[in-house]
Amino acid sequence: MEENKNKSRRDFVKTAAVAAAGFMIVPRHVLGGKGFIAPSDKLIIAGVGAGGKGESDLTGFMRGGKAEIGFLCDVDDRRAANSVKRFPKAKYYKDWREMFDKEAKHFDAVSVSTPDHNHAITTLAAMQLRKHVYVQKPLTHDIYEARILTEAAVRYKVVTQMGNQGTSSDGSRLLMEWYNAGLIGEVDTVYCWTDRPVWPQGVPWPAQKSDIPKELDWDLWLGTAPKADYIDKLVPFNWRGWWEYGTGALGDMGCHLVDAPFRVLGLKYPTDVECSVGSVYVDSFKRGYFPESCPPSSHVTMTFNSEKQGGKAVKMHWMDGGIQPERPVELGPDEIFGDGGNGVLFIGSKGKMLCDTYGRNPRLLPLSRNAEINVPATLARVPDQEAGHYTQWVEAAIAGYGKMEVSSDFSIAGPLTEALLMGNLAIRGFDIRKPNATGNGFTYPGRYKKLLWDGPNMKITNFDEANQFVKRAYRSGWTLGA
Repeated sequence: MEENKNKSRRDFVKTAAVAAAGFMIVPRHVLGGKGFIAPSDKLIIAGVGAGGKGESDLTGFMRGGKAEIGFLCDVDDRRAANSVKRFPKAKYYKDWREMFDKEAKHFDAVSVSTPDHNHAITTLAAMQLRKHVYVQKPLTHDIYEARILTEAAVRYKVVTQMGNQGTSSDGSRLLMEWYNAGLIGEVDTVYCWTDRPVWPQGVPWPAQKSDIPKELDWDLWLGTAPKADYIDKLVPFNWRGWWEYGTGALGDMGCHLVDAPFRVLGLKYPTDVECSVGSVYVDSFKRGYFPESCPPSSHVTMTFNSEKQGGKAVKMHWMDGGIQPERPVELGPDEIFGDGGNGVLFIGSKGKMLCDTYGRNPRLLPLSRNAEINVPATLARVPDQEAGHYTQWVEAAIAGYGKMEVSSDFSIAGPLTEALLMGNLAIRGFDIRKPNATGNGFTYPGRYKKLLWDGPNMKITNFDEANQFVKRAYRSGWTLGA
């Protein structure tokens, strides 16, 4: 009798446990109840790059309550400390390759917030595991890498998003609606400008190497880049000014400023590019030659064919280092041009429009025109805008590939990144030098050329020396798989 009672009790416990387990994985829409998120509805994210921007990205994913940070990875324990404290249940790694090998079956998506030179290799490896990816801007360091990631997103059918949050703003949608309504007519010229860099550029690589901090795995930080001695202050921020690791002011801010005209006008690959760069002086007279460092300022002019204007040419001017275009006559002498240090100006056949960084604060010129705007909203808005850039990716990843729209998936972010990096080809080509005929000096053939770009084939057709920057060689042991 007692044996039968124990058996009945064991059967009850077993049945209850199975029922409980079944209850835990029932989808939220079946359970009902506003605000309830079942475990099966949560996106488990592995964060590669847990400090700085990576830290704020991980926090952003949590805003909608549908994400869980399951794993953290950072080469620098100092930078990761806040995230480790904030997400105590997340298992911590230093090498993303080890994390992917050991934990891939335990996470759904990957956030990549590393220096530019390691974006592509980490992102592609995640996509090959069929993981959804959110990648900080710029998408990649090289044009070739951007093309590979754009194609891979379709091949592996994963939800993608680049971290240029202005693409989810109301401002960028207003600019599109005003343009589509014909308020400024056809656009032939766009100016984008920034006060970046705010890190050293146009400087020689320091001769004095420094001791590697004990918390930093320097070899892993270098990743795909050539072996180099550790130098003070390169990590965590000043790497942006060195071509081996960063993409300069254009790579840093272009995704936030060029994105609006890219979408408004239906742009893709530029057809040609030319540039000038600011000089660097080692002393009062002699210009320094530091091709390993981005210049302190640049003015890049790219020509695009606008899909929305029947292929009509559009000139886009990019200015950094504090260079700004001439103020439009329609802007009053005391009215702010852009946001002061950054901005975008569209010049159309019927008028002009202006916005700040991230497409914010769009306005027609003169400002008095804005009181007369009566254009209906035709484009869906992203709730909570900046936070929504994160949460829309989380929700789209939960829904599955192709089920929901996101603002900056790789089909958009990839070509945008390629266009920006094409501008960098001109900047780097500007500093290519060769011995002159007499052998007692140098010529700089890239300085007098307009570079012609074959976008589909990723090739400059009239200055082959600059094509070396389209696809760089990775350090031994690091490979970008197809």
